[in-house]
Amino acid sequence: MTAKVFIDGEAGTTGLQIRERLEGRRDIELLSIDPALRKDAGARAERLNGADAVILCLPDDAAREAVSLIENEKVKVIDASTAHRTADGWTYGFPEMASEQRGLIAAARRVSNPGCYSTGAIALIRPLVAAGVLPQDYPISINAVSGYSGGGKAMIAEFEDPAAETYTTAPYRIYAMGLQHKHVPEIQVHGGLLSRPIFAPAVGRYAQGMIVELPLHLSLLLGAASLESLHAALSEAYAGARFVEVVGLDEGKALKTLDPEGLNGTNRMKLYVFGSDTSGQARLVALLDNLGKGASGAAVQNLNIMLGLDEAAGL
Repeated sequence: MTAKVFIDGEAGTTGLQIRERLEGRRDIELLSIDPALRKDAGARAERLNGADAVILCLPDDAAREAVSLIENEKVKVIDASTAHRTADGWTYGFPEMASEQRGLIAAARRVSNPGCYSTGAIALIRPLVAAGVLPQDYPISINAVSGYSGGGKAMIAEFEDPAAETYTTAPYRIYAMGLQHKHVPEIQVHGGLLSRPIFAPAVGRYAQGMIVELPLHLSLLLGAASLESLHAALSEAYAGARFVEVVGLDEGKALKTLDPEGLNGTNRMKLYVFGSDTSGQARLVALLDNLGKGASGAAVQNLNIMLGLDEAAGL
């Protein structure tokens, strides 16, 4: 039996990539809507209620509106917006986040797809908090850089369209200087932190790919923290994971640099532990595709889990 799936907002960057990953699958039937009716509430409601699963690739308010149009209790929903990432009644869609998370997603009717930066940050933070290594009140600072595709059509035009009013030739720029980035609440909640982390994002002049960094002072951690103990905590948390790899300390030590585009086109994420026990400092790094494990790949992975299909199908 094929599952009927409707992507509401399939014309956007994430929606297009999700559709591409689902097209041609025999276990999925994609439902479409006439482009002229995309803003017609009645036509959208018909598609939303006629699907087995819906993936929302919409701005926050439009995602909330779409959820309000769903009256069929059997419809499963994955929301790729920020709207429900810390909301009651919604399951956070990061299957590797905790041992019980995959089961929670499989049983859920409402799943919020994580933010791209959040996926990398939580992947590094939560296992250390759970292992009793990272204090919940640690003054966390997160640095990250993403390709411009993460900002949607507006930011893509900013870097690709010379005719755009906002067009820039800058090779790299920081943003969210007011420290109010939309991913911060979910990082705090799902990372298990008691205080709001400082998040310093940047965008580079390349389309996709992402690096998220977590610098730590070993002396401020709990127990006799070392690079080896941090690596052990991460390795234990992701043992057997299909899409998350903790890179060996020796392999990481041999690296001279790290390319943010290194996992583009995949649903994989690599975690690294860099630093120096001598200086008492660690530099934890997550490498992922902001449009893969950070968006469309994660949505497809969650869809597979919710529908009881092969988790890696289409990935």
